[in-house]
Amino acid sequence: MTAPLLSYGQAGNAVAGLAVLTGRVSGATTDSVVVSLRENLLEPAEKLFRVRLSSKGEFRLAVPVSGPTKADLVYGDDVAPLFLDPGTDMDVRFKGSDMAGTLKFKANNVPTGLATKLRNGASLTDEQRHRQQAANANNYLVEADAQFVENDGFQVLPDNIQLYEAPFLSFLEYRRKHEFEFLEDHAAKQSFTQDFYNYAHAEVVYAYANDKLTFQDLREQVVNTEGRLKMAPNYYNFLREPGLLNEPNAAQSELYHEFLLNYVHFAVAQDHHQRTDPDFYPACYALASKKLTGQSRAVILGRVLQESFRFGHVKQAATMLADFRNYDLKTPFYPGLLADFNQHKDFAIGAPAPDFTLASATGDTVHLHDFVGQLVYLNFWKTTNGLCLRDLAYAQDLMHRFEGKNIVFINIALDENEQAWRQLVAAKKLPGVQLHLGGGLRSALAQAYALQDVPTYLLVGEDGTFLNIRPKRLSSRAAVDEISESFGKASTYTMAIELAAGKK
Repeated sequence: MTAPLLSYGQAGNAVAGLAVLTGRVSGATTDSVVVSLRENLLEPAEKLFRVRLSSKGEFRLAVPVSGPTKADLVYGDDVAPLFLDPGTDMDVRFKGSDMAGTLKFKANNVPTGLATKLRNGASLTDEQRHRQQAANANNYLVEADAQFVENDGFQVLPDNIQLYEAPFLSFLEYRRKHEFEFLEDHAAKQSFTQDFYNYAHAEVVYAYANDKLTFQDLREQVVNTEGRLKMAPNYYNFLREPGLLNEPNAAQSELYHEFLLNYVHFAVAQDHHQRTDPDFYPACYALASKKLTGQSRAVILGRVLQESFRFGHVKQAATMLADFRNYDLKTPFYPGLLADFNQHKDFAIGAPAPDFTLASATGDTVHLHDFVGQLVYLNFWKTTNGLCLRDLAYAQDLMHRFEGKNIVFINIALDENEQAWRQLVAAKKLPGVQLHLGGGLRSALAQAYALQDVPTYLLVGEDGTFLNIRPKRLSSRAAVDEISESFGKASTYTMAIELAAGKK
């Protein structure tokens, strides 16, 4: 491929460490253009660089970048992919009413008419060549997005997921073939940096691998009329391909990291670990530590830690976090993970569920501790929330399925209008324990349960400790199995926490 990435000093228009975008919006519909990028692969928050348009719709935006990076161009509600690196200097043009359909990139200060001569480099300086490569890369992303992302025929959802194994694999092969042909055709006609070519190639490879890996699980979730498909004995053999797990040239691809995380989940599940088991995330961490190398190892270990925090396995994560601190000497991930751990550590599986004293729809006073010895399914909801109302029918069906079992369904309404809540409970004859919480999300109890929105579901074990802080939704077909498998598990988590505490 082409020469590696170059950056430039003050002698040129591009400055080392900056990607420059200038341009114009025709028929502007909003007053600013934004570039967003993620500086930390473990942080969902993106850094935004915003610039206001002039009266003529013109703008200039300089974005600091430390190396090749995926970013997004945002205009109003429209988002388009970008690939930036130090030395990028492009002119950006589009219509305000249709950014995706009209977006074009052109290298700044590169003589026109020479684009076709880039392969032999005639008449262009290194700086000019790099600018042209950056413009080529971003035009490719726009065209690839229109060809494959916006085309439903190349998407797994909603239709292709319903296929059986053989036709689904044919679909994936068909898509991969066309994506590779599209990439190689553009790479032959234009000039890309090696970094961009590696990124674009990895996006094709790991879109295929990820969709193939997750097909069985995703189909089971989406196709409710059928059970789980039984795959051919050799279906997952592709996971043994050399270099699939550890590919340094794929480091900029989010699809690569998503595949690695899904691979870890899959491999651990194959070893008979369930996500609700206390050893699931330690097993994921151990497998990633063994199988992965380089920066991607740090990224996936960090992702496993984040999952263990957010799904309530905080106590078991303490040892993993200490190990990560010793390993993570070259990346900036540990401080953020430590803050994440501290935020979640008091709201974890095995931690006591905050007690409460609330009035029921029948006028009784109800405490959580009244139900020690029973499994408790908590549902925080509001009568004015559409999702909550949709789940009412599923809630009644779920309670009917577990009638006579050692479980109680407690529904806590956060409505400000208590009378409206009482009327709905009476009119619908809602089953289970119906309670009202004054103060809504601002109440002390809502904060004690870390509520951010409704509906929120929680499963409390027979010992009064959190058993699952993110159980399946009432409307999920898997909710019945999940609850059935939860009886008597509280002692398992309590024991795991006591053992972890004893090792400190």
